[in-house]
Amino acid sequence: MNKLFLIIYFLLIILLSFIAISCDEFDKKLSKPSDSTYVFREPDQSGENIEVMFVDSVYTKAILKADKGRVYQDNNETFLDDNIRIDFFSQYNGARISKLVADSARIDDITKNMIARGNVVVTSDSSGNKLETTVLEWNNSTQKIYSNEFVKITTRNEIITGYGFESDQKLDNYKIHKVSGISYRND
Repeated sequence: MNKLFLIIYFLLIILLSFIAISCDEFDKKLSKPSDSTYVFREPDQSGENIEVMFVDSVYTKAILKADKGRVYQDNNETFLDDNIRIDFFSQYNGARISKLVADSARIDDITKNMIARGNVVVTSDSSGNKLETTVLEWNNSTQKIYSNEFVKITTRNEIITGYGFESDQKLDNYKIHKVSGISYRND
């Protein structure tokens, strides 16, 4: 009788363990939102007429302004909307070297890298070169701008279009990865 009791006891423990694990998994499935349902959470901070300065220990790299902004501290992200404008400055003399305008931007609050979206236009103060695209990334540590999207660069002499792009902030040393067209200006 003792052996039968021990076998039943162990089978009961195993059965209860499976039930407990199954209930735990069922609860986890219930607590997750489905893929078709996204819950928007409130930002930790929000404001209007935002100004963000990107500074190094000795100089201001860039000043960003936007009509609206939201900070999500858990994700270390800042989202900016409406009338985005960024002025980039020279490390050597502090003068503005170029400006960027866009519809919206996302900043990684740890790296300070930024992705600008919408009607993105960058204009160089020194050369007058102008870049137009829909998505542009700025790498804070390298001080370079990138895009994998369609780009159009207008210089004093030509208009170049293509896909994929990288450049310094001044738009002096740029590279288009897949050039799709070049036209010469007669202005």
